[in-house]
Amino acid sequence: MSEIMAIEAAQMKENPDNFKVGDTVKVHFKIIEGKSERIQIYEGLVIAMKNSRAGKTFTVRKISYGVGVERVFPLHSPKVVKVEVVRPGKVRRAKLYYIREKIGKGAKIKELIGKKGAKADRKTAAAAVSVAPAVAAETTEAAAPVDAAPAVAQQSTEATQS
Repeated sequence: MSEIMAIEAAQMKENPDNFKVGDTVKVHFKIIEGKSERIQIYEGLVIAMKNSRAGKTFTVRKISYGVGVERVFPLHSPKVVKVEVVRPGKVRRAKLYYIREKIGKGAKIKELIGKKGAKADRKTAAAAVSVAPAVAAETTEAAAPVDAAPAVAQQSTEATQS
């Protein structure tokens, strides 16, 4: 049994892509046509993940010309170049087979806000904080003469009215 485990471990990817059921993903899949090979992108909703270890697969569903198309990809296959998360989804099911019967807006999945995008939000917030003091200093210097002018004009109008 340990020999089988060793063979499977050699076939598995070191860094499997981080996505889950409910995410909208772009699967970059290597296609070999004769002597040339190209990468085809398949974008859709992950509706299921099955099995474990080296045989792990995931099912992606998309609507193509009004017809639902599902495709099963092996996660650890060398033909799957990368899986890119376009939009993280918020679901409470392991399998989203009920999406097959849904049409239009009913087939939409709520977007997950927070956990997966938190790292990006922290980076942009940190950049905004580091830029904010410099911008604030520039605006106060530029705004000081502008704010003083209405105050002087208001005092002069009060003096003429008295």
